Amino acid sequence: MITKNIVIVDDEPRTRQGLQRTLESWNNGEFTILTAESGEEVMEIAEERKIHILLSDIRMPEMTGLQLLKNLKEKGISSVVIVISAYSEFEYAQEALRLGVVNYLLKPIGKKKLIEAVDEAVKVMEKQVRAGMIERVVDKRIADTNNKIDSTKDPIRKAIAYIDQHLKEELTLKDIAAHVHLNPSYFSVLFKEQANLNFSEYITRRRIQRAKELVISTNLPINEIAEEVGYKTSKYFIKIFKEIEGITPSIYRKTSNDSVF
Repeated sequence: MITKNIVIVDDEPRTRQGLQRTLESWNNGEFTILTAESGEEVMEIAEERKIHILLSDIRMPEMTGLQLLKNLKEKGISSVVIVISAYSEFEYAQEALRLGVVNYLLKPIGKKKLIEAVDEAVKVMEKQVRAGMIERVVDKRIADTNNKIDSTKDPIRKAIAYIDQHLKEELTLKDIAAHVHLNPSYFSVLFKEQANLNFSEYITRRRIQRAKELVISTNLPINEIAEEVGYKTSKYFIKIFKEIEGITPSIYRKTSNDSVF
């Protein structure tokens, strides 16, 4: 399991430690709970590891919480942010919302309120992760084909549905043509015409797209993923994966986990 990071930044030690204790007792091992006493320290942490959820005080010396959020945004660092403050001035809340803050908590913060806010932030984070994964794994050629499905003839829709459900099995043009009751030669021409990809390229791209989903979302060994998407040997699977993605499945897993999670 990939551990994610929650960072608490507050210049008051007692507040910082109290929030950390509450979240440590709430945590099920999925998160590492880190603390910082200044915005500068948060920027240093962000250089070393991804900050998934940030709880930031607004009023801090040198760099305010709002300035910290702006600095993170300028560097392209995206975190789910909860702002904490002893001040209820409306303009702070407005500015925080413009910077993408998901919650605004006033001190003193009760344990229940804190946990509810963090639970909500986790849901937002998970939604962002799913969106990031989809963006990473989507094959534009497959997406274009899927967008055309509604306008294709019934046999091609049926063939694509069958392929998508049987990627682990051996899939031949002759067998799929028989499944949709068409002559193999006619089926081949019709598939290319309707799907904008020839039959073998669709199979390959669809298998690699499914493989990318498994590489990112599971800890399955590469040889098992190869088998799951219909390749008899991991060596051949890695060769095809590299031809399409430019990198091996193992490197793809590492870079994807670093960027998405």
